[in-house]
Amino acid sequence: MDDSDVRFTPQEALDFHSQGRPGKIEIIATKPMATQRDLSLAYSPGVAIPVQAIADDPSTAYDYTAKGNLVAVISNGTAILGMGNLGALASKPVMEGKAVLFKRFADVDSIDIEVKTEDADRFIDAVELLEPTFGGINLEDIAAPDCFVIEQTLRERMNIPVFHDDQHGTAIIAAAGLINACELTGRSLKDIKVVCNGAGAAAIACTALIKAMGVPHGNVIMCDRSGVIYQGRTEGMDQWKSAHAVPTETRSLAEAIKGADVFLGLSAANALKPEMVKDMADQPIIFAMANPDPEISPPVAREARPDAIIATGRSDFPNQVNNVLCFPFLFRGALDVRATGINEEMKIAAAHALAQLARETVPEEVAAAYGGLAHKFGRDYIIPSPFDPRLMEIVASAVAKAAMDSGVAQKPIADMDAYRATLRARQNPTTSVLTRVYDAARAKPKRIIFAEAEEDVVLRAAIQFKQDGYGVPVLIGRDERVKQKLQELGVDPNSFEIHNSVSNPLVDTMVERLYDRLQRRGYLRRDIQRMVNRDRNIFGASMLALDQADAMITGTTRTFAQTMRELRRVLDPKKDQIPFGIHVLVGKTHTVFMADTTVNERPEASDLAHIAERTAMVARRMGHDPRVAFLSYSTFGNPPGNWLHNIREAVSILDQRKPDFEYEGDMPPDVALNPALMARYPFCRLSAPANVLIMPGLQSANLSAKLLRELGGDRIIGPMLLGLERQVQIATMASSSSELVTLAVLAAASVVE
Repeated sequence: MDDSDVRFTPQEALDFHSQGRPGKIEIIATKPMATQRDLSLAYSPGVAIPVQAIADDPSTAYDYTAKGNLVAVISNGTAILGMGNLGALASKPVMEGKAVLFKRFADVDSIDIEVKTEDADRFIDAVELLEPTFGGINLEDIAAPDCFVIEQTLRERMNIPVFHDDQHGTAIIAAAGLINACELTGRSLKDIKVVCNGAGAAAIACTALIKAMGVPHGNVIMCDRSGVIYQGRTEGMDQWKSAHAVPTETRSLAEAIKGADVFLGLSAANALKPEMVKDMADQPIIFAMANPDPEISPPVAREARPDAIIATGRSDFPNQVNNVLCFPFLFRGALDVRATGINEEMKIAAAHALAQLARETVPEEVAAAYGGLAHKFGRDYIIPSPFDPRLMEIVASAVAKAAMDSGVAQKPIADMDAYRATLRARQNPTTSVLTRVYDAARAKPKRIIFAEAEEDVVLRAAIQFKQDGYGVPVLIGRDERVKQKLQELGVDPNSFEIHNSVSNPLVDTMVERLYDRLQRRGYLRRDIQRMVNRDRNIFGASMLALDQADAMITGTTRTFAQTMRELRRVLDPKKDQIPFGIHVLVGKTHTVFMADTTVNERPEASDLAHIAERTAMVARRMGHDPRVAFLSYSTFGNPPGNWLHNIREAVSILDQRKPDFEYEGDMPPDVALNPALMARYPFCRLSAPANVLIMPGLQSANLSAKLLRELGGDRIIGPMLLGLERQVQIATMASSSSELVTLAVLAAASVVE
């Protein structure tokens, strides 16, 4: 997965991998381990029962252990990310990263294994012996030609899926894009002429797959460093190249590409020249997949041939050939039917599923997360986004079906509709939407004020925000102090916009505006002058009020309440709105929105109804169908109490307004979130556990949010502030730079308007 448009310093990358618990993965128990009885069941003597069951019937290992959802990511480090042979140990960060992607995208548990040998036979023996442990093997970063021998031998010897992603992942994504490019240009796979530049693992896999899908053998010319691979050539040949040799008089890429419909590039930067592109057929299809720099850059190719369809391996150009579109979901489908291998039928099914997904209408919530820019099938969208929430359901189910149809499934799925529902349930749409929000911010960069720019954590966030292309950070602080810190952090201070509240030319205008607001609230003009000069929140909010920026991030040096008081001196609530805060709890498969957690101590019924409507709107923007629960200590009136009136009246207000989301109350959290308890109240209007929790008052809300932040297993986003006339986010004093960037991006992408 390449993200060439995302930049960071070497130290940031090292810090990311080293801070907190070193590395990117950990093992978490799936069963309770709190009591002696728990331990007795988990280990001795209780563990003896499943041991005997597996000895009697080996297939039950999938029922009693993690084997069925466990994939090994294995490498010897001989071809790391295009960096070459750096050894098994050096490959470990990459393999951990691949394990993280398995979990993030398909809920597949994965562990990395680095094998210290360059002897293919020893490597094969080591991996083969691991079969009892894993449900699948993902081979990674192994140099050719050993990767061919290793994969083929392991596929023959092992009775679980073995997949070399560098080969077949790229091939599947490229094949999906080729299907759609042919569709757009009126071509058929059986008629196209293809030139493949490169003869390594990925190139040979791409060539083999498109031939299996219908491209005639004689219609594909493969080139390597020595030129065309033709029948009769002896120089630099091996059995894998020889399999793709064709009778041809052409001897160079320039000769072979004349009249070609398709260029598949898996070679080196700038290998495809503009004059070669001009020699291709009408509406040429160009897959320039060398990383990090393609065989030809899309702008250069487009200038040579405006009618071309172009794909690369980069995320900063349209049509990214990104392996993460494939391998997590391919394994998900294979594991779920207990496939004995991954065959051509399963790979072809994955390619067709991806191609079809790119043709379908992009969901509304996806478009909203991209700032309203909906992707649409066409020349710049022949491959779906890696963060399309439908990938798991569509690709995994297609792979599972192909495995069943081709006879390699040991546990066929009887009800595919039910299976697709379980796939959807494995995902938390928030994670996909948040990723697309980052893309939306990058597409429309905004000016964001970082009000406490003398703090290291704030400056790190501002640097990351700028380097990742989300917008322009506007730094507030003493010029020399901020510049010194920027220099210490390894960036050019002169590349950042810094505003000092003492010397800014807008100070007089700010003072006049604020004095007009506050002169009848006991403030003298000199008080206002002092506030503007000395208080960065006052100064930053005044910049916002004067349209000098789009949003502001603050809060790391003062309490939320104090910061909010300062902001309210400068900014008003939006018309017909009240300010309030949301904490978002993001788990593996669920998200819960909790409000109001920061502002209103004892909201009236109308306020509660308003908070519910606005929070439901945010939930929908983040990919969820809102189900709102008004929380209380009382369960539908039991026990009665003095604080139920506001809650019940808020529900009545919504009854009159008839909003387009489910809501219910009064109810305690366990009834709102536990389906078994909710079932005891058949009149409850929620169709499933609530995902929006409206708290009855600030005390319970703030305590709950902070307890969950410190004790809970979910990631906490927020607090997110809504309802002010200008976009301001108040972070916590314990916020990390990454959390500040998230708030800044949410503000820039208008998710929390």
